[in-house]
Amino acid sequence: MKKLIILATAFFLTGCTSSEADRKNSELTEEQKTAYLEQGKAIAAATFVELSGQLQSAMKEGGVPNAARYCNTVAYPLVDSLSDVHGADIRRTSLLIRNPKDAPTAREREQLEAFAAAKEAGEPLQPLVKAVNAQEIAFYAPISMQPLCLKCHGKLGETLAEADYAVIKEKYPTDEAIGYEAGDLRGMWSITFSRD
Repeated sequence: MKKLIILATAFFLTGCTSSEADRKNSELTEEQKTAYLEQGKAIAAATFVELSGQLQSAMKEGGVPNAARYCNTVAYPLVDSLSDVHGADIRRTSLLIRNPKDAPTAREREQLEAFAAAKEAGEPLQPLVKAVNAQEIAFYAPISMQPLCLKCHGKLGETLAEADYAVIKEKYPTDEAIGYEAGDLRGMWSITFSRD
């Protein structure tokens, strides 16, 4: 019995020490925060330019139905290839999702809710970085609803035509991502880096 107590105590102390060491190893210096923040902003901006440029072309060629097809078939492979190019996991997520693949993880949901609360309180929304653990860094940046986006994500019967939404629902039967106005918080960029 005495031997069991000693082993349990040693295990407990080792567990506490290693988790404290993991916490210290996962903290970021101000210099690291700035570097990851700038890198995240650059990746989000480059990805947005690529996605929005192709989406606008699809919209010009065939309106919302063509844009819905583009998002359904081209957007994910494009983001995956950009993830490979930048050596990071690039995602867009929201509390109201269109594609189930965009459902937030627990940590993403926590940040989305923080952005939503800040928006509700009238506070400015700013990109940020956080250490996830000793191996990963997360970059989060809010995505605001732009006027052009309302053709697919706006208010049904107002900025989003009923016929267009019928096409969207064919592609995304469980869609929740409508009812927005310009300037609303649409979601966020979630970019995960592996530490060097």
